[in-house]
Amino acid sequence: MSMSYHVPVLFDAALDGLDLQPAGTYVDCTFGGGGHSRGILDRLGPDGRLFGFDCDPDAVPNVPEDDRFTLIQENFRFATNFLRIQGVQQVDGILADLGVSSHQFDAAERGFSIRGDGALDMRMDPRLPEGADGLIQRMSEQELTTLFRQYGELNQAHRAARALRKAIEQDGAEGIGSTGRLQKVLSPLAPPNKRNQYLAQAFQALRIAVNDELGALSDLLKASLRLLKPGGRLVVISYHSLEDRMVKRFMRAGNLEGDIAKDFHGRSLAPFDKVTGKALVADAEEMERNPRSRSARMRVAARNTQAA
Repeated sequence: MSMSYHVPVLFDAALDGLDLQPAGTYVDCTFGGGGHSRGILDRLGPDGRLFGFDCDPDAVPNVPEDDRFTLIQENFRFATNFLRIQGVQQVDGILADLGVSSHQFDAAERGFSIRGDGALDMRMDPRLPEGADGLIQRMSEQELTTLFRQYGELNQAHRAARALRKAIEQDGAEGIGSTGRLQKVLSPLAPPNKRNQYLAQAFQALRIAVNDELGALSDLLKASLRLLKPGGRLVVISYHSLEDRMVKRFMRAGNLEGDIAKDFHGRSLAPFDKVTGKALVADAEEMERNPRSRSARMRVAARNTQAA
């Protein structure tokens, strides 16, 4: 694995959270550069198995030469079906390191980063029918306002939406076209001394919408109820509050609303036991070594041993 592709965040904590068993079966939902996967394989015995998911073809060259590992080139939201094809009904642990890899950020032509200039794409899976530019062109001002407010948590999201619609009207069929043009349109709206933060939030909103990231996370969390064996671990590393709130509520209650069901006697029917109370964060040394880790929040839960 090339460390320039992606530096895995909270590496030891994530592997410890999985409580790896030598003969266990595990899923790395976000294979990427293979850092976490290689760490898992190092702790597995000869009978252990690991399945990696990644819909980005750039991840394929990072696949380790190990018979215990299988890469499935699909979105992790389809984990249940593709694991069933592999003859796997349940697993001992699931790891998801969400967000964008260092490689994806650094590849200007992918359109994920405010650094550099490239096509306004943002697709993690190039097979998706529409990138960010197409999304912007077809959305109304009201739809863009909702997108920036919900997914980017932008203040005065309507101003960003209006500026984009005006730019599209001026540019005609060419649309926005590039990340550089997008930044040029939005930069005048950024609060003083917060340009990069403002643009990063806007890019985040578009990326989440293009890849339906919250929908994919929702599907994975729901699938974990069926996939995890009793006692199996769910480890999720998130990078913004929208993801972290979903994970926190699901681990608490087994649903996305966070409402804990109770039996006739008032006892909790929550399907998970918390392994970590508060979210784990990187220490100062890791933050200095890997700036991407500064926003990381990791939560760990175990499927109830009495689960069916």
